[in-house]
Amino acid sequence: MKSTWSRFLSDYGMVLALLALCSFFSVVTYSEQSLSGEAAASQMSASLLQPAGASPRVLIVTRDQPEDLLFARRLEKELSGGKAVVVASVQGEPKDARAALEKIAGLGGRLDVIACTSASGSWQVFSGIGSSFPALGSPRVVTPRRYKWPIFLKTENLLNIANQIAVIAIVAIGMTFVIITGGIDLSVGSLIALSAVIACWVIRDATSGVAATSLGMIGACVAAIVACAAVGGFSGTMITRFGIPPFIVTLAMMLVGSGSAYLLAKGQSIYQVPDSFVWLGRGADLFGLPNAVVLMLLLYAAAHTLMSRTRLGRYLYAVGGNREAARLSGVPVERVLLFAYVVSAALAGLGGVIMASQLKSGSATYGNMYELYVIAAVVVGGASLSGGEGKILGTLIGAFTIAVIQNGMNLTNVESYTQKVVLGVVILAAVLLDRVRHR
Repeated sequence: MKSTWSRFLSDYGMVLALLALCSFFSVVTYSEQSLSGEAAASQMSASLLQPAGASPRVLIVTRDQPEDLLFARRLEKELSGGKAVVVASVQGEPKDARAALEKIAGLGGRLDVIACTSASGSWQVFSGIGSSFPALGSPRVVTPRRYKWPIFLKTENLLNIANQIAVIAIVAIGMTFVIITGGIDLSVGSLIALSAVIACWVIRDATSGVAATSLGMIGACVAAIVACAAVGGFSGTMITRFGIPPFIVTLAMMLVGSGSAYLLAKGQSIYQVPDSFVWLGRGADLFGLPNAVVLMLLLYAAAHTLMSRTRLGRYLYAVGGNREAARLSGVPVERVLLFAYVVSAALAGLGGVIMASQLKSGSATYGNMYELYVIAAVVVGGASLSGGEGKILGTLIGAFTIAVIQNGMNLTNVESYTQKVVLGVVILAAVLLDRVRHR
């Protein structure tokens, strides 16, 4: 019974912890919400067109914000196609709303409804509107219906968590390979920056900058990933051929990568890239999922297959479990280690490309402290720093656990310094549990 319970906790403990965290932040962020965007427009148009009688005369007033503009366009379209008259649609500030009201009143017009978003409906210009503009009649200010729902569970917040964790989760795949072999890679954060800088630098100086073609951008990104893979190959060679501890080698390459990124970018951000460069980092083409998240899921599926279904995956575990025994069993230890460090560096390069796409620029400051977040994701996901133990899907759960903790603390207004303390405690607890389990 005890063995069964221990096995259950080992296999599903982090999933239960992640679900517990999601439940906790759902409870503490449960609050009154209001619909927004096109959903709010559809709900409001249905309520305005429902009463029988004369067609209501409607003024639409919103802020000049992307989501508010979607609301205004959708509402105007639906009301115009129904039994309502849209007198005007105003997007801007309170002064713009007042100007519209004065114009309608000056023309002797009548208003029945002023349709607003939750933000614009609270403007002071609409208080006492009957006395301020008697010619308009007695229009009522209508805002989207309010409801109660956890902010944490809102669709846009969940997609934001997934998109924000994509880079860390992708880099964590390579780190899992390295840690399973009993090593460590401290250079991944600097390689993220180096990759972002190389990709944007090649686009700017070799492929016409903002006029670069899709082929040119793909070539620049591939060059950045290959350059990082070469750094990983160098690290792996130093570790396998010269016996230098991975901590020392990757620490040195962390400094080399960071310095190279600053030298290449000359201490500046490189932003001369086409608008279409953001497709990978900000685009969402499949069921509304961000492209970076789709790529992350595909990579995890491939890595899981490699680790659980292939000889190379078994070799990685064998090298981490007992390197000498693996060598005597015929495992090509040096090639396996080299593979782990090359893949780790290449995926860091891919993470840098995604980050450059998300931010539409390349800078040597990118990836700062990311090596710690990546290692935390792998360790929290159940991998042992002693080597020979860990699962790819566990790493994905660990990455989302870190992301959920950070997102939840942001939503509950926990200051950044406290967040670092909490993250440090989480990492220490994960390592402590690993040591207790081994004992």
